[in-house]
Amino acid sequence: MAISHPPVSLRDRQVLVTGGFGLIGSNLVHRLVQAGAKVTIVDNLAPECGGNEFNLALVRDQVRFIRCDVRDRAVIGAAMPGQELIFCLAAQTGHVASMQDPLNDLAINLESQVLLLEWCRANQAQPRFVYTSTRQLYGPPQYLPVDEKHPINPPDVNGINKLAAEYYYHLYWKIYGIPSTVLRLTNTYGPGMRIRDARQTFVGISVRRVLEGQPFQIFGTGEQKRDLAFVDDVVDALLLAAGHPAAVGELFNLGAPEAVSLRALADEFVALVPGARYDLVPFPDERKVIDIGDYVADDSKIRRVLGWESRTTLRAGLAATLAFYRQHLHRYTEPS
Repeated sequence: MAISHPPVSLRDRQVLVTGGFGLIGSNLVHRLVQAGAKVTIVDNLAPECGGNEFNLALVRDQVRFIRCDVRDRAVIGAAMPGQELIFCLAAQTGHVASMQDPLNDLAINLESQVLLLEWCRANQAQPRFVYTSTRQLYGPPQYLPVDEKHPINPPDVNGINKLAAEYYYHLYWKIYGIPSTVLRLTNTYGPGMRIRDARQTFVGISVRRVLEGQPFQIFGTGEQKRDLAFVDDVVDALLLAAGHPAAVGELFNLGAPEAVSLRALADEFVALVPGARYDLVPFPDERKVIDIGDYVADDSKIRRVLGWESRTTLRAGLAATLAFYRQHLHRYTEPS
């Protein structure tokens, strides 16, 4: 997990990270601890979610951990007082899962965000929020690359709830002065992601199958374009969004240095792991109806306004990811 200097001083600042044991959350927590922040983590470590206790094994005794659901009013109320920065990373990220259980997705991805904002309003608190949203809410792109002005057309329940949460954050900034920034993420990968199955990311299950000597799957023709953001670059964006004055009240797309087809991604695995192989298979029905086709983000706004850039090439990011899981594979494939 790479270390870089944060854009503003975080020493002794009170910081809350929801979903802190997940891919992005845990990498962020490492950076916050290294910068001297006083970190509180809220995570329920539910088996179906992406949190893994091993992700924070090296800093576990340097953070305050509250094991609870983000919908638990009493515990959230105990976690919130005194917080200066709040990174909202706890989420239900499965698009298929959101269609199978829309009420659960609603509770996790929308109601929990309103709970946090309402606590602030009721207690006249104004911590700075950074909320991670999704590129999925754009739906099938009408043009590429997709900028923040692209029409919104969520293809699934997950996208609808994430979009509604964005509106709540904007409203509470405009009406109640609670500062926030929204980042619309593309596919994020790297050390610490869930690889046990394909619930959260197709890259994760591909990593597992490659390292276990099994073929991995690419749906459809494999020509669908994607941009994949390495987790260190995403953490850079989170820290910039938390500290830059121009970020308040704004939303930004995150992208990657290069867009690749899924087949080209598969070929990268083959190039990095001797003997790796993959199969092209038809889309499962439940995925086909919500797949958005090609997606490439236009991230020029965040580069222009905040000075952020995604610097990790796909080859370098995959190599670092594979090296991590070669060493720690059993930590992520065995039941915790």
